[in-house]
Amino acid sequence: MATSEIRLERKAAGFGALAGLQAVACTFFLADVMADVAVEGMNLHLALEAAAVAVLIVAVVLVARRAREYLAASRRENAAVAAARGALSELIRIQFNAWRLTPAEADVALFALKGCEVNEIARLRGSAEGTVRAQLARVYAKAGVESHSGLIALFLEDLIALPERLPAPEQP
Repeated sequence: MATSEIRLERKAAGFGALAGLQAVACTFFLADVMADVAVEGMNLHLALEAAAVAVLIVAVVLVARRAREYLAASRRENAAVAAARGALSELIRIQFNAWRLTPAEADVALFALKGCEVNEIARLRGSAEGTVRAQLARVYAKAGVESHSGLIALFLEDLIALPERLPAPEQP
């Protein structure tokens, strides 16, 4: 299970525990008010306590509803990110194949796309920095770009759609 999914499940458990404790408190206060009314009859003090219990019950319901909406939205966002990650990985693989990158060049290019610097890539791959620079130069040439930022921009260009131009508002 991914870290974000684990965090989401922990938050869900936390919200559930909080809602459960609030429900127990509501039950206790409601039972207390009902017992007092049975013994003393209704008075201003008990009417105020009953109103406070009613507000607490409404708050519990609203918090539970909001928590459920939050969790549903978080799950949708996680699913969208997972789908985008998969689509981006496929786009990268297709493009690397189209450029005919060697496995080593593809590895270096992927680290570059992730934002790694030459020294980081060299350390991660157990290579010399000069080797990584040479491989990046070949990747840039095959991609038709001149720099690290150009390589990143090439992929972002396909992924980020520009908004359609809307007609200018009519002047009155």
